[in-house]
Amino acid sequence: MKQLIAFTGGHHNSALEVAKDLRKEGFEVIWIGHKFASRGDKSLSAEYQEITRSGIKFLELKAGKFYNKFSIIEWFKIIFGFLQSFLYLVKYRPSLIFSSGGYLSVPVVIVGWFLGIPSITHEQTVVAGWANKAVSPFVKKILLTYTSSLPNFPPNKSVVVGLPIRKKLLSKKYSKKFEPKLIYISCGKQGSHVINEAVFPIIPELTKRFTVVHQTGSNTQTRDLDRARRIKDKLGDYKDRYIFAPYFFDEEAATYIRSASIIIGRAGAHSVYELVALKKKAILIPIPWVSHNEQLLNATLAQKEIGSVVLEERDLNPDVLKESIMNLVRKPAVKPTIKLVTNASEKIIQIIRDTLKTI
Repeated sequence: MKQLIAFTGGHHNSALEVAKDLRKEGFEVIWIGHKFASRGDKSLSAEYQEITRSGIKFLELKAGKFYNKFSIIEWFKIIFGFLQSFLYLVKYRPSLIFSSGGYLSVPVVIVGWFLGIPSITHEQTVVAGWANKAVSPFVKKILLTYTSSLPNFPPNKSVVVGLPIRKKLLSKKYSKKFEPKLIYISCGKQGSHVINEAVFPIIPELTKRFTVVHQTGSNTQTRDLDRARRIKDKLGDYKDRYIFAPYFFDEEAATYIRSASIIIGRAGAHSVYELVALKKKAILIPIPWVSHNEQLLNATLAQKEIGSVVLEERDLNPDVLKESIMNLVRKPAVKPTIKLVTNASEKIIQIIRDTLKTI
């Protein structure tokens, strides 16, 4: 009988690499996560789309967040999240839970602990996310991306393994020469209206000098996708130089990231790790409200290692963004001083195997 692993958490890109490799080894996998891009939005999340495209069974979890301010509605959602996690885990009874942080992981891991289901969690950031700190007493192992995270967790449970990178990103097969040079703008898996607002006004100017590929997100409330469509229609002779989509998957994403001269986007743990590994010139706009300001710390790491430009949201506007792009174009790429692990998935799977042997 095949052993079943349940995946959950906030960083699906790296965890999906582990899930795919586990399935190749004969394990069964289910995924507990966000079905929609954001609350109140009915567009499907990139997480849901990528997981289901991989043939993995997806279970939607509607859990609440632990906010600093008191909210009756949020507390009801938190209770519901624990109840829903209980029902899923009792029904599927996985051999192990693999968490990648984020508030969704908290009820799943804690309920799993009460049911006697072991968990492993992976911390992707340079600091300790609140969710991974919350679940650390309930997990068997805490896997870390950076050595700097070690002081934040129990030493007897913690192991530095790096971060799984999408295999296609490491393949030269997906490098392509764009004429004119490519700027890749990624607004994250949920999209970013703030970044789009700074990007849209300068698209006509950028396309006179560059090929622009723009991942807009699919939020039905902001209608950024419709605005991108209208801008493209007015570009005339430069129309073919502007490519946009709600989200880019698999080969397309690998091709644009590997081929870009400049990448503009958020400073999520996974994105920054890939940028440093690929030595890419980047303009990073950290989300200011995330736990422990972790995106700013991720961006600072990229600034130190590969010379990335860090723009905080309060300073972001079309003129500043355009000036940053033009300045970065003229600068040479910077070689990082740190050597990142590129076989993290293998290390994680070995730890999963070892953990399962102890059950």
